[in-house]
Amino acid sequence: MDNKVIKIGLLGLGTVGTGVYKLIGRRSDEMEQKIGANLEIEKILVHNLKKTRHGIEQSLLTDRWEDIIGNEEIRIVIEAMGGIEPARTMILEAIAAGKSVVTANKDLIAEHGRELLEAAREHKVDLLFEAAVAGGIPIIRPLKQCLAANEIDEVVGIVNGTTNYILTKMFEEGMDFGEALAQAQELGYAEADPTADVEGLDAGRKMAIMASAAFHSRVVFDDVYTEGITKISARDVAYAREFDCVIKLLGVARNTPEGIVVGVYPMIIDKNHPLATVRESFNAVFVHGDAVGDTMFYGRGAGEMPTASAVVGDILDVARNMQYGCMGRIGCGCYKELPVKEFGEVKNRFFLRMQVTNEPGVLAQIAKVFGDHKVSIERVVQREAKKMHAELVIGTAAVKEYHMKDAVDALKEMPIVKEISSIIREY
Repeated sequence: MDNKVIKIGLLGLGTVGTGVYKLIGRRSDEMEQKIGANLEIEKILVHNLKKTRHGIEQSLLTDRWEDIIGNEEIRIVIEAMGGIEPARTMILEAIAAGKSVVTANKDLIAEHGRELLEAAREHKVDLLFEAAVAGGIPIIRPLKQCLAANEIDEVVGIVNGTTNYILTKMFEEGMDFGEALAQAQELGYAEADPTADVEGLDAGRKMAIMASAAFHSRVVFDDVYTEGITKISARDVAYAREFDCVIKLLGVARNTPEGIVVGVYPMIIDKNHPLATVRESFNAVFVHGDAVGDTMFYGRGAGEMPTASAVVGDILDVARNMQYGCMGRIGCGCYKELPVKEFGEVKNRFFLRMQVTNEPGVLAQIAKVFGDHKVSIERVVQREAKKMHAELVIGTAAVKEYHMKDAVDALKEMPIVKEISSIIREY
């Protein structure tokens, strides 16, 4: 060993950036043995130099991007700021300057991954983003390397800890959505504005990234159908329990002969499926390949140190590549141009809960509407029949999304249907 030092510039010192700083320091004695060199954080870009940051060496802080991009000794840039700009511009400038980049920025990779990866290929540097998908869970590297011998046809995951925590509390403790959300916010699992989580947007960006890696074809966030959990009620949870199932917000990506299918939405899933046992803020990703069969990756999907674990793992990979002169050896991997299937053509099974007039012939009228729109009924349950109204639950066979939508639109026009209370897909 020649005591070589690889210098790093860190952009951002929030939750992720602070975790990265701590973890690099914690592992400093082992770096030379792990990668044949020492790692040293040379500069940290922050917005406010006057803010007190306990445990951080003040001399490392700067509010000038030029102190990092103009420093030729800095060979790796860690982007931990989040958001699209200025992160995108800074990453492109770093790549153009011959610096490799590690990022945890799912928004940026989901929207501009192709541009950034092509820039990295052109300049023969690394751009790694393991932490952008599932925090501390390794999934991008397994998809690109460990499972590279497989034709992967399905990636299904619980990739948002906030919604999984909320649904766990609704299922296990009988909370309604609002109560479970409030508890998640108190514990720091949910932001003051939880929209990105509870509406499925966060999970949608992660699924775009995973689908691109798994199927070798570019998928962007706009390709992902997203639906959140805000309409899930305690009543829906009770029915799922009755059917020996649970409700999870799932990201689903499939590679079909007609094109790639990608979506995020609540699903009723059998309690014996491995994903059904994933509780609280944990994440899990279920992958099926033609050679390996079924595999599942499970762990902490967010948080300071789990995310730092993934970032620093990428840094070590980049440093090893530098040591052996093989930068950019695993790049984008999107060498196919597969179509993204129109979501209306996708087939799913459905659970419908509705309030109907309590009178003879109602079920026959509803069954006719379903039949007219090519929807096959597999299960009917009637509950809480009162003097005027009854609650009707219908489970369908797999049906195209647009047929289901047309049937529901027709039901809403019927005087006997007082309310469509829930529409949930079944896995």
